[in-house]
Amino acid sequence: MTTPSDPIDRLRAFGNQLTDTHLRLRDELDDLRAALAAGAPAAPTRDLGAHCLAFCAHLHEHHTDEDTTVFPALARRDPALRPVLEQLEWDHRVVAQILTRITELVGGVPPDPAPPALRGVLGELDGLTALLESHFRFEEKRLVDALNAMGDPAHRPDAGR
Repeated sequence: MTTPSDPIDRLRAFGNQLTDTHLRLRDELDDLRAALAAGAPAAPTRDLGAHCLAFCAHLHEHHTDEDTTVFPALARRDPALRPVLEQLEWDHRVVAQILTRITELVGGVPPDPAPPALRGVLGELDGLTALLESHFRFEEKRLVDALNAMGDPAHRPDAGR
């Protein structure tokens, strides 16, 4: 089995995988929120910070990849998408601010926290959940087809030559 090597093929694969990535991020966030709401993380309590920070890092990496690779390619290919991409990048900056607050809050949680110590983290995760749901739906609605179309031979820059 070969892997796509053409940048357009990689972007097409990204378009097809975007929804799957969002589903995994939603599931991770749901698991983390459920554990905190129950008063303890799904893993041993001392792993609260690691669990939360791993999620934050995963989400940050996903958005960084979009901002540095995918969005610039889409903007070059389809300038009409620029306002959409700018909105998504703005969302990414807001999400990054929330992730910073979560990281700071997690750093202040004791090793065996009582439920009140987790409320601040859970509150930030609740806000993050609402923002991400809106962000993911908007992104999926506006970009998946555009990304997949980039892999269509009829939309390649060398089509018709």
